[in-house]
Amino acid sequence: MKKQSFLYGAVILTAGMAVVKVIGAVFKIPLQHIIGEYGMGLFNAAYNFYGPIFSLATAGFPVAVSRLVSENASLGRWNHVRAVKAVAAPIFLLFGLTGTIAMTLLAPSYCRHVAGSEWALYPMLALTPAILSACWGAVYRGYYEGLRNMGPTAVSEIVEAAVKLCLGLGLACFAVKRGAEEFARQGTVFGVAAGSPDQAGFLTLAFAAAGAVLGVTAGSFAAGCYLWLRWQSKGDGLPLRVRRQAPPAENWSKTAKALLKITGPVAAGSIAINAAGLIDATFLQSRVAACMSAAPQVLLSAYQGMIPALYLEHPETLPTFLYGCYTLAMTLYLLVPALTQAIGMSALPAVTEAWARGGRPQLRERMESVLRVTGLVCLPAGLGLTALAEPIAGLLYGQGGSAPIVAGVLRTLGPAAVFAAVSTPLSSMLQAVGRAGLPVKLLAVAMTLKLGVNWFLCGVPQVNIQGAGVGTLACYSFLAASQLIALGRVTGVRLRPGRLFGKPLGCALLCACAAWAAHRGLTQLGLGSGASAGAAIGAGGLVYAASLLASRALAKKDLLMLPGGEKIAKTLEKRGWM
Repeated sequence: MKKQSFLYGAVILTAGMAVVKVIGAVFKIPLQHIIGEYGMGLFNAAYNFYGPIFSLATAGFPVAVSRLVSENASLGRWNHVRAVKAVAAPIFLLFGLTGTIAMTLLAPSYCRHVAGSEWALYPMLALTPAILSACWGAVYRGYYEGLRNMGPTAVSEIVEAAVKLCLGLGLACFAVKRGAEEFARQGTVFGVAAGSPDQAGFLTLAFAAAGAVLGVTAGSFAAGCYLWLRWQSKGDGLPLRVRRQAPPAENWSKTAKALLKITGPVAAGSIAINAAGLIDATFLQSRVAACMSAAPQVLLSAYQGMIPALYLEHPETLPTFLYGCYTLAMTLYLLVPALTQAIGMSALPAVTEAWARGGRPQLRERMESVLRVTGLVCLPAGLGLTALAEPIAGLLYGQGGSAPIVAGVLRTLGPAAVFAAVSTPLSSMLQAVGRAGLPVKLLAVAMTLKLGVNWFLCGVPQVNIQGAGVGTLACYSFLAASQLIALGRVTGVRLRPGRLFGKPLGCALLCACAAWAAHRGLTQLGLGSGASAGAAIGAGGLVYAASLLASRALAKKDLLMLPGGEKIAKTLEKRGWM
């Protein structure tokens, strides 16, 4: 069985993640045009309620399995490696069933008393079966990742995204068309009485959001089916003779205890990470509603000409509309941490192996490599979002209307995305060296900080939803800094942020400035908004690549771990760029 190097595995996962995010953009951008900001608000209210439980299944559980499998594989305990998978399957399926039942029972009360929109119940209930499917797939994903085989995870994520795209958009379009026709014919929407055309419109959007969510549920099931079929046909590549030579596996209860010991803090951390979305979904709408009650004219004056007349005529829908605008900005923000999530997933077994063997030089090398590559990826992406917030929002969501609202939030979320992206692999490395509980404690403090900032700023009429972006920035800047300090103390490896991130940060600032200047100049020359935005992104990318080469920010040892990296390194060395 051939292992993939850390960066090779990260490239596979990143490539898969890139495909997933492209499919996701193809899903969410048309979906916004189909169901509007109000429908997106309902969609994301459901998704964020489901997020902590979903993260437990797709991030917490695979990390626990991956770490235990990686640790035993590095010591040659192959029978115990197989035992981890056998023990994890029933435990995770039980968690999935419990989560599905709990979400089903809690959803009505959450929609009525917390989210403030009873119509969010339809998409929420459509999402509950996905928890069970995600827990099923988590066993296989974690197992393969622990063996440093990232291919199955990448392919399963692409399968999930493709099914979500096709079925979700199809059902959303069907619901919009069917809801309008049914109301015109008999005054109901999918059997639910609607008293007026406006009420029928909002109800139709709720069912359309539920249709889109059903696509998510079907995608989760399809991914689980792929992983199961892959295991049935190819297994894990462990030869029988290797298992015969290895020591026997520990008993079921001992393996279960070891798994749950890791799962507990890792799962808590995964839940806490996604609690950020739940905090936004819960408090943002209620605080905006409080602003509307206290000073409606002050709040509305901040969005003069940006809010459609339908929502002004029904002020009770404004909090969900503005929350929907915020989630559109969050969709772009989440692209950056998603890229480094792949780096963190690939880093965990690599750092675990170095830590288990006690090799300090190898541990330092792998930790620094993880952080260097993370900085190279996330810094230009995050700062680029800030520099081009308005043209990107206009390009994706249409000029005018809600695009300026989205852009205002995105400017703050750009730097926040950088810190969130760095915190993901830092958390994975803390888990890899046996301190899975530490990221949870730091995250709890960070989330408390976010909650306090959100509660205060989102209740200020002049600030409202913009305050949630500031809260996110405060949360993740604290988290990344505290995790970096903690990792150095736990491992005894002195990590120097200036040396690791200094050159990439300088190059990223040049990239952002070049992109902003290119867009401004091309717009003044009369080039169309879409063309100027695309050209500005290209100009920023070229400046970033050139500045990286000129400053020799690329490390040879990082490139050598990439597919074809030896040829790339030789070429750069010949030209004096490394």
